[in-house]
Amino acid sequence: MKTSTQLCSQILALARSEQWDSGTHLAAQGLADRLRVSRQPVNEALQQLQEQGVVRRERNRGFFLALPHDGIPDELLAEAAAGDQDLTEAIYFRIAEDRLRASLPESVTEAALRTRYGLSKAQLAAVLNRIAQEGWIERKPGYGWTFAAMLTTPDSLLQSYRLRMALEPAALLEPGYRLDRAVLQRCRAAEIHLLEGGIATDPADRIHDRGVNFHESLVEASGNVFFIDTIRRVNRVRRLLSYRSMQDRARYREHCEQHLNILELLGRERNEEASLAMREHLASTLRNLASISDLLGPGAASPEPSRTPSRTSSTPRRASR
Repeated sequence: MKTSTQLCSQILALARSEQWDSGTHLAAQGLADRLRVSRQPVNEALQQLQEQGVVRRERNRGFFLALPHDGIPDELLAEAAAGDQDLTEAIYFRIAEDRLRASLPESVTEAALRTRYGLSKAQLAAVLNRIAQEGWIERKPGYGWTFAAMLTTPDSLLQSYRLRMALEPAALLEPGYRLDRAVLQRCRAAEIHLLEGGIATDPADRIHDRGVNFHESLVEASGNVFFIDTIRRVNRVRRLLSYRSMQDRARYREHCEQHLNILELLGRERNEEASLAMREHLASTLRNLASISDLLGPGAASPEPSRTPSRTSSTPRRASR
């Protein structure tokens, strides 16, 4: 179900995008139809906006916008943006999960996605832009979108780690290897953040990106473009299954400690020891992933908790967590 805060955000977004003037009638049924909800939550959202001074209520007439679209306080617009960000992030994970479960076809249209997930054009554009930047969807020439080939089975994720075990330790032994001190400190700070609580509180995509940044930064310091290009390609295609593996976060403290040890060795220019430590780190991750293969299969639960709008009965349901 959409919360009243989410509906407030969407109503403010409509007012801004459609440039509504002060005095615009906010018909509850019309808003309910546009936002794909019943009238009751819309009325609750309008009452909340009335308390914030954005909407006024006239007896026997209903609700009206009290301010022009460009007069809405910045802090309320910021709240609306945050609400939309929460919504689009939740939809992002639903699309990722539906793609892993093969309930989304390889090619999709924007109209179909908007209907399936109950999004506005702006919300869908934000989700698709994020997915496109991450490299797992591309716009088709002319019309529609196509999902890129992704790792979709537990075996394929394990194979990607075996490839990385062959390449990443070798990259640390390249002639002229040099890890910039600022990069080392940035990577170290990211690991400490997780150890100080981020493991439990950070979303799956942030933890995934932290791991990607660590490994790609270390490989980039080799200066070998073939190592760098290969690792980047592998990281792009393993993203979705990586999210699923994060349902079990108990192993991440050990990961962070291993990362910090590798950084310490590289900082002291003990690259041979760092290479051995990197191989053991990846081998340890490979063993851990093999032990949770049941979480990675197509029938597994979604990687993130549901914070999404309700769906019609025709939309396939997610597996429970």
